[in-house]
Amino acid sequence: MSETLEFPELLRLIDERSTAFRAAVAAAPDLDVQVPTCPEWTLFDLARHLGEGRRSWAATVAAGPGAPAKVVPAGPPAPRDRAALLDWLATSTRQLLDELRAAGPERGCWTWWGTSQSPSTCGAVARHQLQEVAVHTYDAQLTVGAAQPLPVEVALDGVEEFLFTCCTTTAGWPHGPAAVDYHSTEGRSWRQSLSADGVTAARLPDPAVGVGPADAAAHGTAGDLVLSFYGRIPLDALKIDGDRGLFDKLVEWEPE
Repeated sequence: MSETLEFPELLRLIDERSTAFRAAVAAAPDLDVQVPTCPEWTLFDLARHLGEGRRSWAATVAAGPGAPAKVVPAGPPAPRDRAALLDWLATSTRQLLDELRAAGPERGCWTWWGTSQSPSTCGAVARHQLQEVAVHTYDAQLTVGAAQPLPVEVALDGVEEFLFTCCTTTAGWPHGPAAVDYHSTEGRSWRQSLSADGVTAARLPDPAVGVGPADAAAHGTAGDLVLSFYGRIPLDALKIDGDRGLFDKLVEWEPE
C-alpha cells in the first residue's frame, strides 16, 4: 500500500465513497430518519449538507488561488424526491471531481487551514474532501443499519490528514510540553508534539528508533482513530496509554 495517496487515487476514492453514500440514501426507508451520529440532522439534511459542500468546494477550486474566501455557488437546492436527490448528489460529486482534475494537485486554493501543516493547494483540498465524504458515508450507512468500516487506505490517510490539517497550529499550547502518539493496528504511527511554539505532527519511523516515549498514546484501527477524531465513536473505544487527560485537553482546546 502506498505511503501517501496520490492525487488520482484521492479522486477515485472520493468518487467511490460518494457512490457508497448514495447507495445508503437509496436504501433508507425514509429520508426523514434521524442520523445517530449527527442527531440534529435527518438523512435528507445530511445529503443536502454533503451535496452543497461539494458544490461549494468545486466553485472554490474553480475560483483559483486568488479567491478571498470559500465560494457559495448559485444552483438548484437539494430536491426532496429521492430519485432527483440521488441525481443531484451525483452531479455535486462530478462538479467537484471535474474542477479538481482541471486544476491539478499543485495549484493554490483558498483553504480554512492556512496555518496548519497542510498546504493551501487543490491536492490538500482533495485529501480533506475524501475524509469528509468518507465520514459522512459512515454516518449514512449507520443511519440505515449497515455501517461498514472505513476502507483501510482511506483511514490510514485520514489519520495523518486530520493530524496535519486540523490539529497543527502556530498557536502556543497552553499546558506543559507533551508528546502524544497515535498507533494504528495496521502498523503506522504518528506523533503530536505540543509546546509553547505550537503543535506539530509527524509520522513515526518503523521501527521508531531514537524516538523517546510519549506522554500519552492511543491505539486502534486506523478507521477507529479517524472515527474518534470526528466524534463518531468515543475515545474509550480506543486503547489509551499514559496521561488520558491530555486527550481531554486537546478536545477542549480552542487555539486563537
